Amino acid sequence: MPLASPIDRAAGILLILDLALVALGRWGGGTWMEPVEYACAAAVAGLLAARASRQPRVFVGIGVVLSLIALATLPGGAALIGDGLAQAAFIAAFFAALATLRHAAETSPSIRDCGLFLASRPPGQRYAALTLGGAAFGTVLNYGSIALLGSLATASAEAEPNPEIREIRTRRMLLATARGLVAMLPWSPLSFAIAITTALIPGASWAGVLPYALVSGLLLASIGWAMDSIFKPRLSAAASAPGAGRAEPEPGGWARTLPLVTLLAVIGGGAATLHLATGVSIVGVVMVWAPLVSAAWVWLQGPGARWRRLSSRAAGYTVRDLPRYRAEIVLLMMAGFIGAVGSGLLAPVVRGAGLHLELVPAWALLLSALWLMPLAGQIGMNPILAASLLAPLLPSPEAMGVSPEAVVCAFTAGWAVAGASSPYTASTLMLAAFSGTTARRVGLVWNGAYALVCGAALSAWVLCIAYLL
Repeated sequence: MPLASPIDRAAGILLILDLALVALGRWGGGTWMEPVEYACAAAVAGLLAARASRQPRVFVGIGVVLSLIALATLPGGAALIGDGLAQAAFIAAFFAALATLRHAAETSPSIRDCGLFLASRPPGQRYAALTLGGAAFGTVLNYGSIALLGSLATASAEAEPNPEIREIRTRRMLLATARGLVAMLPWSPLSFAIAITTALIPGASWAGVLPYALVSGLLLASIGWAMDSIFKPRLSAAASAPGAGRAEPEPGGWARTLPLVTLLAVIGGGAATLHLATGVSIVGVVMVWAPLVSAAWVWLQGPGARWRRLSSRAAGYTVRDLPRYRAEIVLLMMAGFIGAVGSGLLAPVVRGAGLHLELVPAWALLLSALWLMPLAGQIGMNPILAASLLAPLLPSPEAMGVSPEAVVCAFTAGWAVAGASSPYTASTLMLAAFSGTTARRVGLVWNGAYALVCGAALSAWVLCIAYLL
């Protein structure tokens, strides 16, 4: 295995240090750590951007320009930059914690076996199985779930000799996987949607949001299943002949999913227990619990020198695997930084223009938050950037006369719809790569009607939370 470059080694070590500092801060550490966090975040972004592609470097440049504008125009410009660096440090730490699960899963035979079983279900079970699989794998692997299940789904579809059936099956299996991942975003404590929005909305907590967010996820999953069942593509006479398109399912029963179910129970149950027992925010718990679960998972992967394997994997993760996500990390960090600083710069402009958002009806603000997220996604705005930019401009939930849960559910619902419809999100880009089409076609043609129906249903649900529950 090639040695990591000095820049990658330095960036990886700083990312782990950032994770330790941010997690310690969430568990009651002192404010003395904050300047170190800010320095870590700035150094990580700079080091990773130095070896990244053009787009991440452009985002870093935008962040620098906004910082200079803030320093030149605002009395509290330095404090605003500190808020942006705190957001960037948190995002980098949360990513580093979640990526440990992906690192452990890469060498787990049981995870791949579970994915193979789900991808080979018979037609009556396939969409629901892959939707549940997309949500379950998404909890552990995030967008890596599409890479795993997408590759298994396309491999399964390739066994079909009829090209018409093969194309339709590939599309439906990929959409089921991606929509399962989207359905996970509004409620999972391991999703950026929950981590960011509960931090941005005053008074919000994961435990308070969870009952309502689960309904959001159920709506996203069930609408996808219903639309797939109702609007099945019509086959030609040859393709619809008896026996055509019947694939042989993988042998074995649903017990093959038991390792994944057990893993989810350990991650979710352990995180929820620690959150309720300690009072630490769920993201603070996840930043500690996810690496611990990953370490235990690596420890259990086969006999032998367990300590040596664990230390070797930890070192490889720090200096090789984690810096490999340089473009993704920089883009996410800078989305948070630009959103925080940009919102601070926009606030006086909004006030100066005479726009008093506290006078706007709460229902209009909630629906605006929901629909502006996917609309921003159509012009390439990352959901983290959109939420970080929009949420601080809104009046507090108390001022609007609604609960924090309603505001969080509005943003996470919009986040999910953006994840399904934006041509610039990782899910649509990966689906396009697997299917050989364009991301715009995936987002607007394959998922266009789905996004509109989900947006309408989630709008009604958010208003129900705000005014009836």
